[in-house]
Amino acid sequence: MDAPEAGTDGSSDIESFWQVARMRAKLNPAGYYTGERPLASLRPPAWAFGATPEQADELLALLLSGIKTATAGALWDYEAEGEALPSPGALGIVTDGRGVPHALVVTTQVEVVPFNEVSAEHAYLEGEGDRSLATWREVHERFFTEHAVHSHGFSRDMPVVLQRFAVLYSQTSAGLGNP
Repeated sequence: MDAPEAGTDGSSDIESFWQVARMRAKLNPAGYYTGERPLASLRPPAWAFGATPEQADELLALLLSGIKTATAGALWDYEAEGEALPSPGALGIVTDGRGVPHALVVTTQVEVVPFNEVSAEHAYLEGEGDRSLATWREVHERFFTEHAVHSHGFSRDMPVVLQRFAVLYSQTSAGLGNP
């Protein structure tokens, strides 16, 4: 459930955030002696949760509060957009609904399962609503129906990409969603 990538136009906000975040996250602690490691030198993609600025802000607030440590997306959307699946160890810069960066995350786990086999644990880790599996299914069925970029429609056995992540660095959420 991620919005299109933000900040890929060389945005100075994204670049400035990356310069601070990579140091604060200690991605290359021995860099002075050994040189840059690729993980610390290449700016990761920037993206927002959800499909609208409001969803992005709401879900980012859950991430920044420590509640949200997982997300899900339709495999068919990844395929329709020609986007590679996330992989463990990959970094990402999470933005708010206006494209302003707030957090550097690392993917810790990825699996693809049918929609109807998503676990209650995963629903809880996404942190939305009452964190129950029933709420997760209701919210995600609606999301996967209303915001699909593929032409398959919704199916209870559609493949879903489940991603877990950890926050390596974050900035304050003050003013989140306010112009």
